[in-house]
Amino acid sequence: MAIIKTYRQHSPHVHESVFLAENAVVVGEVYIGEGASIWYGAVLRGDVGIIRIGARTNIQDNATVHMTGGVSDTLVEEDVTVGHNAVVHGATVRKGALIGMGSVILDNAEIGEGAIIAAGAVVPPRMKVPPRVLVRGTSAKVVRELTEKEALEGAAGAAIYQELALGHRA
Repeated sequence: MAIIKTYRQHSPHVHESVFLAENAVVVGEVYIGEGASIWYGAVLRGDVGIIRIGARTNIQDNATVHMTGGVSDTLVEEDVTVGHNAVVHGATVRKGALIGMGSVILDNAEIGEGAIIAAGAVVPPRMKVPPRVLVRGTSAKVVRELTEKEALEGAAGAAIYQELALGHRA
């Protein structure tokens, strides 16, 4: 069973339809929307700020979601994919974005709707990523706009993980 823990009178609010893997950790002021999935080893720690996870978003294996107290909160809107081992730290991730495996999104960065952050990218504090672009690099840079095919593939990730979550519930 997942670890769901109150911290200083702040308890997580998890919609009843959410898939929480057995070893996922959700602590403090965390709000998780309908149909979202939090996968094996993922940690959402709302101990020094607020985390909001939108409907149908998936936070994959070993990803970490946190923030810097007094500096930033974390908002991950609906239909977002946060890949394995990624870190979203005090940032805003807009609808339908894809955060690649092992990437790091730092405080007060904003990832635009439908954007793709490549695996291993590091998005620095306060960077504003436009909608529907590909970003990569350890000092992240916009590489180009997404093709229509890439945009559709990125959006499909959230739907795939909704289906996977149904199988893992059994």
